[in-house]
Amino acid sequence: MAPMAGPPGVDASRDLLLQIRDEVRRTVVGQGEVVDDLLCALAAGGHVLLEGVPGIAKTLLIRTLAATLDASFVRLQFTPDLLPADIIGTRIYRQHDGSFATMKGPIFHQVVLADEINRAPPKVQSALLEAMQERQVTIQGETHALPDPFFVLATQNPIESEGTYSLPEAQVDRFMVKLVMTYPALDEEVAILDRFAEGGAIEPRRVASARSIAGLREVVRGVRAEPAVKQYAAALVDATRRPARYGLDLEDAIAYGGSPRATIGLVLMAKAHAVLEGRGYVVPHDLKAVAPAVLRHRIIRTIDAEADGISTESMIAAIADRVPVP
Repeated sequence: MAPMAGPPGVDASRDLLLQIRDEVRRTVVGQGEVVDDLLCALAAGGHVLLEGVPGIAKTLLIRTLAATLDASFVRLQFTPDLLPADIIGTRIYRQHDGSFATMKGPIFHQVVLADEINRAPPKVQSALLEAMQERQVTIQGETHALPDPFFVLATQNPIESEGTYSLPEAQVDRFMVKLVMTYPALDEEVAILDRFAEGGAIEPRRVASARSIAGLREVVRGVRAEPAVKQYAAALVDATRRPARYGLDLEDAIAYGGSPRATIGLVLMAKAHAVLEGRGYVVPHDLKAVAPAVLRHRIIRTIDAEADGISTESMIAAIADRVPVP
């Protein structure tokens, strides 16, 4: 039976995503898969953890994306001396009238770049937990809603350990996706030289309003996912927990698999991917396309797997190959 039609507005939503992508590509060279996954996370309403070596344009990519959105933007440079109040805000005493007032922190923006998030101590990292999950913060007993849309993008450097604090699993799980930026190809690096070493960079235009992003997310949630597709999504995540059930020899390689939050993220990202391809319904290809971004930070390897050099990417590829496609 053919999939049922999706919600109205899919074509307009796809056009909006393509406009944003075109503007990003005017500045950022290459990284096509990362850019598409970033757009899907924006459309799905999830937060993004972006990893890559220094100088690979992590911050540039996020700032460029933010520049295409007519939304408030802030960059938070995480450092070891940062305090939670520096992010969420605090209560201050007004000496002239003897009253207290709330001074909101920089977290009260629609697009938040947490740059080098693993450089701040755990108490600062945990200050983001409530904000990312509940879309609100509590300042000395007072709860304040965050603006809508609210989009957190964090960067981290995978090769440094001195002066850094690894994100705990509970914090990492709040990110819908983890994206990994790799070195550019040779021709792409030449294009980077043309664009940035000779004054060829172009400032992106604002093409999406906060209201249009909210509408985009509503369209994505209305994308049709057939019961068989949902079953397939659940099986992909279940295979990270019980690989032997699917004929996978990964029992000794995976310590912990994905939680139900991973399944929810997988389906939402697949819906956004379907919209990006102009469809109002999800197909198994969508789930496979976004599975690495959704699962790579949720599969916890055993010590033996780390010693043997078994990557989470290779596990995800094996799971995608073995789990039966409906």
